[in-house]
Amino acid sequence: MARKSSSSTRSSSRSSSSRSSGRRKPNPLLTLLGAIVIAVTAYCGTNGLDLDSPPATTAPSTRVVTPTTAPATTVAPTAVTSSGLQTFTIGTQGFGAQKGFWQVFFTNPSGSSDRSTYRGGLDEILAAAIGTVTRTLDIAAFEWNSPALTTAVADAARRGVRVRMVVDDEHTMQDTDTTIQTVISAGANVVDDERSALMHNKFMILDSTTVWTGSWNYTVNDTYRNNNNALALRSRNAVAIYQAEFDEMFANGSFGPRSTRGANQTFTQDGTPVQIYFAAEDDVVGALRTTLSGATRSIRFMSFSFTLEDVGQVLLDRAAAGVSVTGIFETTGSETRFSELTPLFCAGLDARQDGGPFVLHHKVFIVDERIVIAGSFNFSAGARDSNDENMFIITDPDLAAQYIAEFNRRFAQARRPLNLTCS
Repeated sequence: MARKSSSSTRSSSRSSSSRSSGRRKPNPLLTLLGAIVIAVTAYCGTNGLDLDSPPATTAPSTRVVTPTTAPATTVAPTAVTSSGLQTFTIGTQGFGAQKGFWQVFFTNPSGSSDRSTYRGGLDEILAAAIGTVTRTLDIAAFEWNSPALTTAVADAARRGVRVRMVVDDEHTMQDTDTTIQTVISAGANVVDDERSALMHNKFMILDSTTVWTGSWNYTVNDTYRNNNNALALRSRNAVAIYQAEFDEMFANGSFGPRSTRGANQTFTQDGTPVQIYFAAEDDVVGALRTTLSGATRSIRFMSFSFTLEDVGQVLLDRAAAGVSVTGIFETTGSETRFSELTPLFCAGLDARQDGGPFVLHHKVFIVDERIVIAGSFNFSAGARDSNDENMFIITDPDLAAQYIAEFNRRFAQARRPLNLTCS
């Protein structure tokens, strides 16, 4: 049963997500699927399985299942590299790539406000993956109203999968567009955070094998109207780290600064360094600043909210040292006195505002074309001090190249600010 929320007076202006966002503006896996559905997304393909994977005799089946919970999504491969990287498109609704233990996805909003066109997106990819789950499904959701995901999760609960969810009280339990009652009625066990700060995570753990995370809320707006990213990691280490965070919230009711600081959250997966942090208990900003301070060639960023002055100062310092610094701010809120747009732009950095029709919801830094920093963590004091958030840092030039491709797509639409006054 869901716990009763106690924050009915909480201001919706705290939201950094899609509720306000709709207002403006040769690889065996894809060959096997015939370029139609990545229904085995939960297992990240049959190439490059992580060294920590369960033995073949105990691993979950990777047979292709075409679930009835969501329409088939057209997936078209675009390229394969010598390193095993495969890129693909998700119909007209997104882009993606996979290599070894990871898969990455980006939404591609058309700009349409016609909901009849909101089909064939990332929600259907994840719904297909949920259709393969046989044992457990744990979800941390800031917002929840995707029809495809709601149906997939409800179906999973009905077929005997243990479904548990941690949600934000106001933005899921109390939101007028929420579909959370459908999954509760199907047998999912749902708890909320019962506090004024945000449970701002967006991650899922499928069969204790794969974790999905990123900036993407599980909503219609964030799938079809806003620019977002999602990363799927098939890694025992990653699963264990996210599972500990989920259990802390679900079983112990510990959120934000009340949470216990994590341990052993840095590891190497198939030769790739991975770091995972959670706010507010971990020093997320310290890890962010340390990584940015190590830049020697370039820093690119895409930011829904960027108000942390100390992080902005790192960018100014690296630019002064000759590092190329370019960035895109979500337009809404970027011209307030709290935003780092003005100091960065007025210092001569190529800092721009999003030119897309809806909302740039990324929280991404790309360092030296090889390090990706992303997750749910907005670069703000609320994310640092109060919310429940996650951020990952992965060093992989192939993954970084996918985020750079997304940056370039967004930068092509971005515009230089016209209304700023530099003293």
